[in-house]
Amino acid sequence: MEASMTKRAATKRQTREHGILDSRDFMEESKVRRLHAPHNERSGWSPNPSNDDRDQAYLKTLKPKSEGQIELMEAIDHHNLVMALGPAGTGKTYLAVAKAVEALEAGKIGRIVLSRPAVEAGESIGFLPGDMEDKLAPYLRPLYDALSDRLSMKRVKALMAEGLIEIAPIGYMRGRTLNNAFIVVDEAQNCTYVQLKMLLTRLGWHSTMVVTGDPQQSDLLPGISGLSDVSARLEAVPDIAVVRLAERDIVRHPLVASMIGVL
Repeated sequence: MEASMTKRAATKRQTREHGILDSRDFMEESKVRRLHAPHNERSGWSPNPSNDDRDQAYLKTLKPKSEGQIELMEAIDHHNLVMALGPAGTGKTYLAVAKAVEALEAGKIGRIVLSRPAVEAGESIGFLPGDMEDKLAPYLRPLYDALSDRLSMKRVKALMAEGLIEIAPIGYMRGRTLNNAFIVVDEAQNCTYVQLKMLLTRLGWHSTMVVTGDPQQSDLLPGISGLSDVSARLEAVPDIAVVRLAERDIVRHPLVASMIGVL
């Protein structure tokens, strides 16, 4: 009897040391079960959260979904200044922000600067409460959405706190020189010619600027938007890429493309 008990205890001890579960471990006299061996004694996946240091468990692969998007992504890779023009739903802002995040994560640039005009879309929202950031939040929300789709919100807040991501209205860009940065100017159709000229001259050394907008969707009075004029003039400059997206590049609901064609 003693030999049998000694053999059973030795077997238990061996199975515990190697992290192997044995049916004999579930006998009545055993009250504590070690379901997993220590991480340094085995290989493979670990249920311990400390085994994964990432904020997100996955990252969406950035893939173009149309010929126009392929052209836009290649233009961003090879030019320091890109004008992306096209209707709603063609992925202009998303691709620009995604490329900015990709460049920041790869260490190619030191910071991301996102800018957007604070112009109401046909209705006045009055005086918003709070400080400057609170007042500008509704206008800049689309940029936050694009950022949070590529990074976790925890990561976005940390980068903004460190100054590596800056979101600012166009009115606060005057007098600056943006070196070693990736600048995205969104909704540029709501900028005047003078504003766009000011923005384009902010480009500094080792920087990339992407200007996105839809000349047919301006919220300004007719003839005030300067996007069409500026893009037509810059199209003749060899080192500047002007990418014109069309209805075939729309990646939203199919009805959006149909509506764009008749409205």
